[in-house]
Amino acid sequence: MMGSNWPVAEQARFLKRTGELLAQGYSLAEAIESMTFHLEVRRKDDIIRSLDKLREGFPLYLILAELNFKKDLISYVYFAEQHGGLAHAVAEGSEMVLKRDADYLRLKKLSAYPIFLIMLTLILFFFVNRILLPKFTSLFSDMNMAPNIFMKAIAATAAFLPFMLYFLLSLVAILTLYYMISFRKLPILQQKMKLVKLPFAGRLFKLVYSHSFSVQLSYLFSGGLPVHDSLKVFEQNSHEPFSSAIGRDIISKLAAGEEFDRAVGDYPFFEAELPRIIRHGQKNGKLDQELYFYSRHCLKELEERTEKAMKTVQPLLYSFIGLLVVSLYLAILLPMFQMMKGI
Repeated sequence: MMGSNWPVAEQARFLKRTGELLAQGYSLAEAIESMTFHLEVRRKDDIIRSLDKLREGFPLYLILAELNFKKDLISYVYFAEQHGGLAHAVAEGSEMVLKRDADYLRLKKLSAYPIFLIMLTLILFFFVNRILLPKFTSLFSDMNMAPNIFMKAIAATAAFLPFMLYFLLSLVAILTLYYMISFRKLPILQQKMKLVKLPFAGRLFKLVYSHSFSVQLSYLFSGGLPVHDSLKVFEQNSHEPFSSAIGRDIISKLAAGEEFDRAVGDYPFFEAELPRIIRHGQKNGKLDQELYFYSRHCLKELEERTEKAMKTVQPLLYSFIGLLVVSLYLAILLPMFQMMKGI
């Protein structure tokens, strides 16, 4: 069964409401059946088919995978079904995905207007450079007048832009080839190690991976599972290659006699603070709570860094566009003033 593609926000809202019903004492089948009364017809058909499989004993995470739900949500449900805290974990995971989707939509809205301005400015630049400036340059040459600094700046920019375009196209082509030929064939853990080395985005990736790992572990520990059994749950998560690989790798490190916190500290794609949190939690006997609070800290810092990046990039972009527009107008107006003085 392959379901229609649900928007991410709709997926998260569906699971969040399901978690709320579970918290009120509904069984899983009753909660999902209750949700069908609030869905569109095409979504309702998907859920009705899913209910039949649920009653046959299929786990919820497999059903969501067949419905093409977002991997983050499937992973939350998978871990929740292992430790028994489905209501809380589903509500928590849905809230996180809704926030992330809202940030993405806000980023799209914030970037739409600057992109429009850039396109409009480039059209204006092309018109001035190809039509107006050549006429002024020819006229200045006939009148033995030197072009002003803004005309020279526009001409230099026009000469530079093709090289910039070729550079960007070449960079995109090289990165695409690297991904197709090399990157996607690397083991998943090596992929993550390379991603966190990226400038600017690398720290965000670290926060995402640290949040995901710590929150899932906290749920498993709060359900009473010991470290080894929790990592086995990670290893058996076939729908999330990263979880499976990290679980398998840490288990092998523990079998070789390495301490859990040191094993986690070996991975550069986790925040350096994570092994210290694990060590502290093991000492005070509240590892599940320590990891949960740390996961909230990672999520908050991720949101703050995203917000800061938006507030930094947008003014810089507007300043560049404004400077370019002013230069274009001055390149047109100053020659007119010079000619008026000559007359």
